[in-house]
Amino acid sequence: MSTNTRNQLESQYAGISLEGTPHALSAWFVVALRFLLGGMILFAGIGKVTGEPFDASGFLVHGVDPASPVSGLYAAMAGNAALMEIINVVVPATQLLIGVALIFGGFLRLAALGGALQMTLFYLGGWEGDVLALFDSTLIYAVLFLALAAFGAGRILGADRYIEQLRVGGQTLVETYPKLRYILG
Repeated sequence: MSTNTRNQLESQYAGISLEGTPHALSAWFVVALRFLLGGMILFAGIGKVTGEPFDASGFLVHGVDPASPVSGLYAAMAGNAALMEIINVVVPATQLLIGVALIFGGFLRLAALGGALQMTLFYLGGWEGDVLALFDSTLIYAVLFLALAAFGAGRILGADRYIEQLRVGGQTLVETYPKLRYILG
């Protein structure tokens, strides 16, 4: 196994510079994180589809802490039957799609953003208003989803590496459609 690395992490923001050289095994851990988060959310979706009929109103009515800044909004959502029908389909469907996308590494940034958004919405519902809420698992999951997007984890042993290289009119897909760089990676 080679321990040589060509990777360099660098960032400068608000006058603060960060830099470092990741270990050669870092790419393997990014892939492992992608598989683990993908499996976690995929099986959450599978459980909602194959288990008891999924009903988000239980969480929206009884699972939301009264101190949460979204408690009123979530209660209003639970009171709207048409909206609940949509939510009851969208939550498991997006969990299945996000899980598959992460495992295969395709459209990873879009999937990771969806996962981070879903975890943030769960986090806000359970927020009790104290400083320890910063260490809630759903918030940590949201940050991990964003980390996968930032690392371009779909390009590491993933489908995005191949999707970006597809040729369209003599150019690669991302050269022809540069905005795809925002959802692939």
